[in-house]
Amino acid sequence: MTTHEVVNQVPPMVGHDTADDPALCDGVTREGAGWALPGLHELGRLAGAEEAAEHGRLANEHPPVLRTHDRYGHRIDEVEFHPSWHELMRTAVGHGLHAAPWADDRTGAHVARAAGFYLWRPDAGHGCPISMTYAAVPALRHSPDLAARYEPLLTTREYDFGLRPPQAKRGLLAGMSMTEKQGGSDVRANTTTARPEPDGSYRLVGHKWFTSAPMCDLFLTLAQAPGGLTCFLVPRVLPDGARNPMRLMRLKDKLGNRSNASAEIEYEHAVAWRVGDEGRGVRTIIDMVNLTRLDCVIGAAAGMRHGVTTAVHHATHRRAFGGYLADQPLMRNVLADLAVESEAATVLMMRLAGATDRSARGDEGETAFKRLALAVGKYWVCKRWPGHAAEALECLGGNGYVEESGMPRLFRESPLNSIWEGSGNVAALDVLRALTREPQVLAAYEAEVAAAAGADARLDAAVRRVRDELADHTDLELRARRVVERLALVLQGALLVRHGHPAVADAFCASRLDGDHGQAYGTLPGGLDLSAIIDRATPKIG
Repeated sequence: MTTHEVVNQVPPMVGHDTADDPALCDGVTREGAGWALPGLHELGRLAGAEEAAEHGRLANEHPPVLRTHDRYGHRIDEVEFHPSWHELMRTAVGHGLHAAPWADDRTGAHVARAAGFYLWRPDAGHGCPISMTYAAVPALRHSPDLAARYEPLLTTREYDFGLRPPQAKRGLLAGMSMTEKQGGSDVRANTTTARPEPDGSYRLVGHKWFTSAPMCDLFLTLAQAPGGLTCFLVPRVLPDGARNPMRLMRLKDKLGNRSNASAEIEYEHAVAWRVGDEGRGVRTIIDMVNLTRLDCVIGAAAGMRHGVTTAVHHATHRRAFGGYLADQPLMRNVLADLAVESEAATVLMMRLAGATDRSARGDEGETAFKRLALAVGKYWVCKRWPGHAAEALECLGGNGYVEESGMPRLFRESPLNSIWEGSGNVAALDVLRALTREPQVLAAYEAEVAAAAGADARLDAAVRRVRDELADHTDLELRARRVVERLALVLQGALLVRHGHPAVADAFCASRLDGDHGQAYGTLPGGLDLSAIIDRATPKIG
């Protein structure tokens, strides 16, 4: 045996169908999109192929580059991307993961889109403009004339990169530009001004601290109009072909999400059109924010699934201490615990996608449920991902700490979804706001949980504890995170008891609801069917 002979190394996790995910497929069918399963398996095979993994690696290792001027000194404000970025985008748009559901009358169209967004994750960064485009449509509908002009191009499945007049392109992408240096999440503190013009347009002047996906064609932004904070549509290129003076000052040097461009910009009398009424900017753009929150949940659930399948794949093929890691009791506890967390995230994500689909079709009860459950899910699922990513990485040992494994990229990505569209405190306080101002949302939540009543005594006891928590109004804001955590766990438990695999539901109720669990992953109690849980997270290669 030579020193260069490679033994006991894990084969690449390629050549599998990422849609071979029981929790996902069951949820797709349950939420009304069973018709989409063949297409999702097609996308899953693409996502699990070596080519997709390589595109994800290259897009991350060759981040976007800002070109403010051309060689002659003309201001151009363009962002260059590696060809692999464009391949990821082309697949996402071609499979309708952006705004396509808004032009699809089939029941479950938004569910199918959510499942596809979950599956197609060779690199998470390209998901930002896909998510923003999806979320822009309902906000844009506050101005029917603008929606009529741009929605057909936002929903088409044509990826047409480049700065040209919107009406001259085969397809458009939308971004969002809300926060400013002095305010951050407190968008009412924005100082960007909007001056009305005789032709009905406005001129914007100000600085935006974070502009998501600055290479997009259209942006929704907030600015102070004479009537107060207002939502506006800002095109990168004007109808006559001139560049709108939306200056890209620099790209952010981020912890993760590096394949995606996030920019600081300045509006120098940029041309904009009002979306909705003056003074109603937050109310107008909240439709977009809520849908991007859904995508934060989807992204976190997808990240957990990728983390646990990678960990299980490694443990299945790696030998240590006389046997395969996957056969050793303590490692099995860790893998099963990670799998339980992943499935709990996926089942909640699919329920939120179903509520989104039915809400878009006018179901008021689902709208009420979504109002509370989406904020609860955004807080909890996104908050759970970083710890999950760290534990999954550790399952690979030193190999997981090496960049080539892909796990450091997953770990760096994991804090982002909890920050985007309202950090943990913002999401938790939004839950309290909904409970206080919209009593119908609690009724919708309780009806959802009540559907599982009597199925598991541990869940029933957790429901009683939540009711006691909500009935105590002492220091409620101080306890907001605790309250939202319990709301999330009860909702996940109810969904798993009703729809999940019995072994997963049993493990969740024993550990997360009944308290038979430590502070770290890998502390599940005895007596659980770990084999059934781990098998559901094992990728089928070949």
